[in-house]
Amino acid sequence: MQRICVDMDEVMADTLYEHLRRYNEAFDEAVTVDDLAGKGLWEIAPLDRQQQLRAFLDAQDFFEDLPLMPGAQEVLKQLTTRFDVFIATQAMTVPNSLGPKYRWLQRYFPYIPPTNYVFCGNKCILRADYLIDDLPRNLLRFEGKGLLYTAPHNLTATGFTRVNDWQDVADYFAAVKD
Repeated sequence: MQRICVDMDEVMADTLYEHLRRYNEAFDEAVTVDDLAGKGLWEIAPLDRQQQLRAFLDAQDFFEDLPLMPGAQEVLKQLTTRFDVFIATQAMTVPNSLGPKYRWLQRYFPYIPPTNYVFCGNKCILRADYLIDDLPRNLLRFEGKGLLYTAPHNLTATGFTRVNDWQDVADYFAAVKD
C-alpha cells in the first residue's frame, strides 16, 4: 500500500486563522489573509513584535482548538481506505504543541491511529510516496512526490505540483493507481 504523509498546520488545521486572530487582538490591527499574499505573518510584523508572535505559538492553548481546513476530514477518511496515511507535523519546533496537536488529531481524525502521527523537527526523515505540505522547503528535501498545499505564504512558489484545497487533493489521488 502506498504511503501519504500529510502536514497538519495550514493543510489540515487553519493555524494562520488563529495566529492572525491573536496578532490582531494583541496589537489592535486588522491584518487579513489577503495582506499576506506571497509572504508570512513573520515577514510583515515589525521586529519589535516578533517575540510576541512566537509567544502566541508557545501558548498552551494555541493548537488545541484550531479550525479545520474545509474538506480535510472527509478526504482523509476516504484516502485511508486506499493508502497508509501518516500525519507529519514539525511539532518539535514548538514543544508545547505536542499534547494539543495530539488531542486535536484525536478529536477530528479518530480514524487515523496515533501510531501514524509523526511529531518531528525536520521532515527530511520522512519515507513515503507522497507528502502534502504548505512549505516548499519541506517538499524540496522530500524524496517522494511532493504536493504543495496552497497557503498565502506560498502563492509565489513555483516548480511544485500544487493543490489548492482538499477537493484538489481528492481529485489528484483519484487518478493514482493503487
